[in-house]
Amino acid sequence: MFLGVNIDHIAILRQARMVNDPDLLKAAFICENLCEQITIHLREDRRHTQDFDLINLIKFCKLPINLECACVDEIINLATTLRPSRVTLVPEKREELTTESGLNLDNKDLVLSIEKLQNAGIEISLFINPNLKDIKKAFALKAQFIELHTGNYANLYNALFTNINNTAFALDELKLSKFELKQRLKDELNKLKICAKEAKSLGLKVAAGHGLNYHNVKEIVKINEICELNIGQSIVARAIFVGLKEAILEMKALLKR
Repeated sequence: MFLGVNIDHIAILRQARMVNDPDLLKAAFICENLCEQITIHLREDRRHTQDFDLINLIKFCKLPINLECACVDEIINLATTLRPSRVTLVPEKREELTTESGLNLDNKDLVLSIEKLQNAGIEISLFINPNLKDIKKAFALKAQFIELHTGNYANLYNALFTNINNTAFALDELKLSKFELKQRLKDELNKLKICAKEAKSLGLKVAAGHGLNYHNVKEIVKINEICELNIGQSIVARAIFVGLKEAILEMKALLKR
């Protein structure tokens, strides 16, 4: 299973002090022999990754660059000029801390963005919620990849198997009994399995990501139809304690089937 390391959280640390430290390009160089892809999200509000990061990564990094972005003309046009290996189209809201859900695949701007990117020879991935309707729509939109949003699965896993419900980070909607959490987690994992199987049967390549960490990733790795995971926050958080190289190697070890 391929690993795309999302380095946005390194950019968040840099932007906190508005200095070029830590350097995203240096992080990418560390990743080069450890994973298969660098993933970055260039947001419309530029809260972390900046335009010059994308330019430098495409120019100097040996790994393929997977650019996550919304259907915003400015960024789509930048992508068609710089030509990253892949563009993963994601939804985006100014007030969100992180991407909260999959794309609305009925958005007319999505069709125009896909057309522009494909005309530039860029591989397209759509970040979608795990449901069969969106799988079929992604196929109809002629995407090459889908990325299944694993955020709900990750939240349920944390609520069931960690102490998060006794902390300030608890989600009110997941303050449920262990029995109900266990059933919801089982249902969510089953949805991911069904959607991955359906997508692959249609000829789509299947990635997954959002909220995955060193504990909850183990069940996702068992889904044979998923060929790639994009993971960022948990790897960067682990890197604080063991270093980026070791953090990636630990995650890669978990991705072996």
